[in-house]
Amino acid sequence: MVACWVTFTGATLVACRGGLPARSQPMKLRILGCSGGIGGRASGTTAFLADDDILVDAGTGVGELELDELLRIDHVFVTHAHLDHIVSIPLLVDSVGELRDTPLTVYATAETIRMLRLHVFNWQIWPDFTTIPDCHRSYLRFHPVEPGHPIRLGARMVTPLPARHSVPTVAYCLDSGEGKLVYTGDTEYSTELIAAINALDHVRHLIVETAFPESQHGLALTARHLCPSLLHAMLDEIAGAPEVHIAHLKPGQCERIMGEIAAGAGRLHPVRLEQGMILEF
Repeated sequence: MVACWVTFTGATLVACRGGLPARSQPMKLRILGCSGGIGGRASGTTAFLADDDILVDAGTGVGELELDELLRIDHVFVTHAHLDHIVSIPLLVDSVGELRDTPLTVYATAETIRMLRLHVFNWQIWPDFTTIPDCHRSYLRFHPVEPGHPIRLGARMVTPLPARHSVPTVAYCLDSGEGKLVYTGDTEYSTELIAAINALDHVRHLIVETAFPESQHGLALTARHLCPSLLHAMLDEIAGAPEVHIAHLKPGQCERIMGEIAAGAGRLHPVRLEQGMILEF
């Protein structure tokens, strides 16, 4: 295991492998899962692997990785506490905890961390790995994040952005130093998120959810998800020209939703995100 050190500067966590900051170079995001539900080999729920050490959300797609790949993950950035985005965290830390030299770090809002502690790592659903083998050298640790406060990992930076869902949530901007990728997580139409995206430069990719077809517009509003018309309203406000990738499609509704998106497509021409894809930025 490569040595790692961390320091705190204000609200920013600085972490470097081997004690030296890495040079700025493109990042690669591997899509381990991007489905809004399970059902089939290519229907893992949301999990993205950036380079080989950063996991963004931890749905069932994490099961695509071999043990040696799981061991290389040092950082897990969580958008929100819904099961399809966090289900693999308990299994991941259980699989690799005793094999690691440093704790696995989970980054999330204070409220999401509270929910993970209360409902998952509570010695009933799962052991509390923040106290195993003891509090001073645990397998797992939590690091709270806030919108607008970046986490720097060598030359890379991960910045939470404001989003709105049925539970507290954030989006994330991943910045390689060469370009940026924004992942909205689960969100409804959000002027705050749109403004945050428009304040960024060099956004090459935008991953945005569309969970429901237009016939379920009311359900989308209630559940605080997007449907095609709400997606179009959001994309019409995006100032730049990123490649737009649609995620979190409900199984059995994928073709219908993508057809409705294509029928009303504006200048950004969204495409479906698929498991196994690699996005470079």
